[in-house]
Amino acid sequence: MSRTIRLLSLTFAMAAMLAPAAHASPSQISIMMDDDLLVYRGDDVAARSLTEMKKLGVDAVRVTVLWKTVAENARFSKGDIKRLKLTGKLKTAAQKQTKKFKATNPSTYPIRNWDRYDNLVTSAGRVGIKIYFNVTGPGPAWAMTKPPKRYRSLRATWKPRPAAFKQFVTAVGKRFDGTYRDENGSRSALPRVSFWSLWNEPNQAGWLSPQWERRGGSIVPAAPALYRKLQQYGYKGLVASGHRVDNDIILTGETAPNGTDQRSAKAPLRPGTFLRELACIDPAGNPYTGTAAVARDCGDFAKRGPIHANGYAHHPYTKNVPPTQVDPNPNTITMANIGSLGTLLDFLSAKTSGAIPANLPLFMTEFGFETNPPDPISGVAPAAQALFNEIGEYQAWQNPRISSQAQFLLKDVAPVRTHKRNSKAYWFTYQSGLFYLKGQPKLSLNAYTTPFLAFDTHTTDPATGTGVFNLWGQMKLLPNGTAASATLQWSAKDGSSPWITVGDAVPIDRMGYFTATRSAPAPVPGQWRAVLLNPADGSLIISSPGSSGL
Repeated sequence: MSRTIRLLSLTFAMAAMLAPAAHASPSQISIMMDDDLLVYRGDDVAARSLTEMKKLGVDAVRVTVLWKTVAENARFSKGDIKRLKLTGKLKTAAQKQTKKFKATNPSTYPIRNWDRYDNLVTSAGRVGIKIYFNVTGPGPAWAMTKPPKRYRSLRATWKPRPAAFKQFVTAVGKRFDGTYRDENGSRSALPRVSFWSLWNEPNQAGWLSPQWERRGGSIVPAAPALYRKLQQYGYKGLVASGHRVDNDIILTGETAPNGTDQRSAKAPLRPGTFLRELACIDPAGNPYTGTAAVARDCGDFAKRGPIHANGYAHHPYTKNVPPTQVDPNPNTITMANIGSLGTLLDFLSAKTSGAIPANLPLFMTEFGFETNPPDPISGVAPAAQALFNEIGEYQAWQNPRISSQAQFLLKDVAPVRTHKRNSKAYWFTYQSGLFYLKGQPKLSLNAYTTPFLAFDTHTTDPATGTGVFNLWGQMKLLPNGTAASATLQWSAKDGSSPWITVGDAVPIDRMGYFTATRSAPAPVPGQWRAVLLNPADGSLIISSPGSSGL
């Protein structure tokens, strides 16, 4: 049995976990992230990509505002000037730039460093997509702490300075407060950004380090305390620039789903462990006290107040296994056990008297599966990717606390061709797009725009003697609020019958979702689909993928 068939079989075997919910999310939005296309391939590529995303039904795009990129050449130390061998006019220009630089003032950064973000926000406004900025490190060298020599490989992410991060967040917030005029573009006010998060995957050393550190004679998680400060200072930067939880969406977290049992500066923390440490709650569920609390900087809440956020962001990847497959470690949080995230956050809120906000909505802000082809290391078959994406969409919709589901990448990223072909390093980039690198659509494209699942109830309709199915789907590519109905159709799986309309069309809600229960019209194996029909002549406009029944 092939690996792909085993994965699909496991998904079907676990279908009971996906029983339709009585109360589902009424306003779940669709987020897409693709920095490669939107930030690093030029304004024309970004504008075309936004237009394509809008057609597919994307509501918001998550965009990394990378601190070191925006601050590049904003400030030069004497050591920088010497290292770069700047002389004459170049040295004078560097000294002049350094003298004028004020980290909270966006106009004092090299203006061209802002262009990609200015133009992206403007283009997104034209097509009607919301911009969601994830403001994050790594930061410029002058904003980071120099690590010990043995941790030189972590130099880029080692102990960012929270006060410097506050200044940077202030600058970003000012530039996108809705009144700031673009100095070298249209000269008109840039659109306001009202959707934010602070830092990315703080439980991964590639974004924040050290993850663990020896303090007071013990090795303790260090990244949660670092992130606590970054969140507290970063929020103050947002407030200073006119953004706050009562008028913007401001997320905390952006946690990765996995970690390890190792305890080292590089060893990533599992999100469950990371969150308890962030709240200064020990594994038994009690607040840290004494030297253990001191080692974890638990006085941060008393000094600077609670975490301010009105949502929690998480990246619930299951990598190359089905989104129904629960990891054996309960501190790993993926789509398969996503309900535990809300439970944990509520527990920590109660234990900290609100230092962790209560009842935080959950935002899934990265999610997806890589395909093989092209990636033979981490990819699943294209059909598996399509099905897993649909199941993930359903799992998110099923949970009333989840406010968004995400698709990571519109288009595959080119491999790292400097490495040996088909090595892990060669496929270090992500192949989770809805399109292959050269633009051919994957099976997951249709599954993204019109996800559809049929659930076999394993019961028989007494009137017809045929199987009963619960049907769920979404017409994501319809503009939100469109008044429309989905027609449900069945055909014999062996192709011996045409598609047969079963029952009346069902209404589609404002976000494109619909549900129904239908009995198969014949006692033979079949498949279901949802379609939009032209009311004038009954012709087919849109069809979902077929589903034989989970």
